[in-house]
Amino acid sequence: MPPPPETVEVDFISPRHLAGGGDPAWVTVPLHRACGWSHGNDPLMPRVLLSSPDQKALLRLEPVPDGQWWTLSHAPRPGRPGWYASFGGHTPVELIAAFTDALTDPTPADLPADPYDPLADADWGPVYGKRGIVSPDSTARVEHVVGRSTDHWVATSAVGDRPVWQARFGEHTPARLITAFTTALADTRPVARTDSPHGLPSLNPGLVTRRSTGARGARRLCSRRTRPIPGRPPRRSGSGTSTSATGAVHKRPQSLNPPSPPGST
Repeated sequence: MPPPPETVEVDFISPRHLAGGGDPAWVTVPLHRACGWSHGNDPLMPRVLLSSPDQKALLRLEPVPDGQWWTLSHAPRPGRPGWYASFGGHTPVELIAAFTDALTDPTPADLPADPYDPLADADWGPVYGKRGIVSPDSTARVEHVVGRSTDHWVATSAVGDRPVWQARFGEHTPARLITAFTTALADTRPVARTDSPHGLPSLNPGLVTRRSTGARGARRLCSRRTRPIPGRPPRRSGSGTSTSATGAVHKRPQSLNPPSPPGST
């Protein structure tokens, strides 16, 4: 067996909404290890289910061709109806993690009440002929859709006429969680990817800054999210358990129907 490489090529991609999905463990492992979410998986189905300690929230990760891979459903609570959020397979995991981090944070951060505010502060703005607020490069848009029978938020990314990903936040989704997502979306710092840039939604070479780093540095870059999140006690578990919580997500199904979030049409 050849020795492992001493250096690894790391791609730093900006804007981050065009970086592709990334490693699902960025989301699932902290929920399981640091926040105590239990997991279940069917060896015959390429999906992961994570449920919160109070059994009120369920995160489903199910690779669905051209569908919403991630669905988080929350049961009703006194004074608050149930809600859901869903994310397409190419939604960068850094954005999804911002949402789940805000959900599990025992001391919620002081975020703007309006999800539009972080985007406006990052020079997103209206574009003629489009609703909502659009990124400076016009490849991402966030819209609050309000009608007679609907009230939800939608974030989309597209290159030209080709959609890249969509995130949907159902009615009654707490505004602070949507704001956590839009804050991460507005962040101009690039995100790192260690796989090939050929899978990026855009082939524009200006999106990618490539840097060689030591193999140890690359492992540290990829593992920092798997450590306990500050303020949340680590949950003891065996290494096999943690692996099964994330290993199934890399399998691609032959044919699956997209999950139907509650309240969706």
